[in-house]
Amino acid sequence: MRDTFLAFSPPLLGEEEIAEVIDTLRSDWITTGPRARRFQQQFATYLGAPAALAVSSATAAMQVGLATLGIGPGDEVITTTMTFCSTIHVIEHVGARPVLVDVCPDTLNLDPEQVARVITPRTRCIMPVHLYGHPCDMDPILALAQQHGLYVLEDAAHALPAAYKGRMVGTLGTLTAFSFYATKNLTTAEGGMLTGAPELIEQARIWSLHGMSHDAYKRYEAEGSWFYEVVRAGFKCNMPDVLAAIGLAQLRRLPEMQARRQVIVTRYNQALAELPQLQLPTALLSVEHAWQLYAVRLNLDRLTIDRARFIAELKARNIGASVHFIPNHIQPYYRDKYSYKPEDFPIAYREYQRLVSLPLSPALTDDDVEDVIAAVTDIAQRFGR
Repeated sequence: MRDTFLAFSPPLLGEEEIAEVIDTLRSDWITTGPRARRFQQQFATYLGAPAALAVSSATAAMQVGLATLGIGPGDEVITTTMTFCSTIHVIEHVGARPVLVDVCPDTLNLDPEQVARVITPRTRCIMPVHLYGHPCDMDPILALAQQHGLYVLEDAAHALPAAYKGRMVGTLGTLTAFSFYATKNLTTAEGGMLTGAPELIEQARIWSLHGMSHDAYKRYEAEGSWFYEVVRAGFKCNMPDVLAAIGLAQLRRLPEMQARRQVIVTRYNQALAELPQLQLPTALLSVEHAWQLYAVRLNLDRLTIDRARFIAELKARNIGASVHFIPNHIQPYYRDKYSYKPEDFPIAYREYQRLVSLPLSPALTDDDVEDVIAAVTDIAQRFGR
């Protein structure tokens, strides 16, 4: 057994990131300025997206995105129950109604057939969530959007860099929101990005900084003007240069970090495939999986313990684990407000009860990976039926 605790998803930060931050701190500008602008441009180029806006989180990117699209009271937005609560919170924040649907049993992404069933005259937007880094089946979602005149705002918090049928996530829907939280494939500690058409991104830029017609950097740089106009009741969602500096270094390293994730996933797949107590993650041939998470499902009929005990046994062996996610329709706020029952979305509810996310990060060493495999194998065999 390990002598030290292995964190579930440690970030991989090195001298490049440190140097970028130091250079920023030694400059004349640490809030939103030239590095944030450069990060936006390089991120858009990396994806092949028309334009990008750096913001304070993926939550902020989604909220700004909904506001930019004019979503508000009286509107409905369709999304999945199997996501982090922020996906649904932002719909509430703009005054619209979240309409939840169930998921596909293989990928756990939202089911396009379920989406089609709940579209009404009040529906304005579909919000697919590319869960764990596996892209949703976007063709039928985009077809539904075109048929009904709907926007598509993608929650790609897990999906950098992922691709669907050869196209990068971030270039598919109307707008796409990315996360740079500490556990993500690219981190800025906290932060996010919104991609889309230039005219939408320019409107989003106004929403993201108090609704001002010019951002702070343009007001205070040498050739800028002190004058501004408030044209929206906007938010405070901008990304400072000191965080964008980390993002610039991380973006350069993303291919090598992603390659390391793939090596770890391949090793997990090889070692754990023979355990009948586990169902390994799905990766369809039509996509390039970002492998933000490695979420196995316990075959509880093959175990004498439940999921909580399984995670406790991992912790006892100094292995961190988590669960992604608790379906939102059983969270008290949404359950009580919309009178949801657990069985309303049976696939999401059933699969949630057997999900376990194992450690996955390019910071893991080969020994760390083998320790995870040894612990999972020991628990599965010791408590197997």
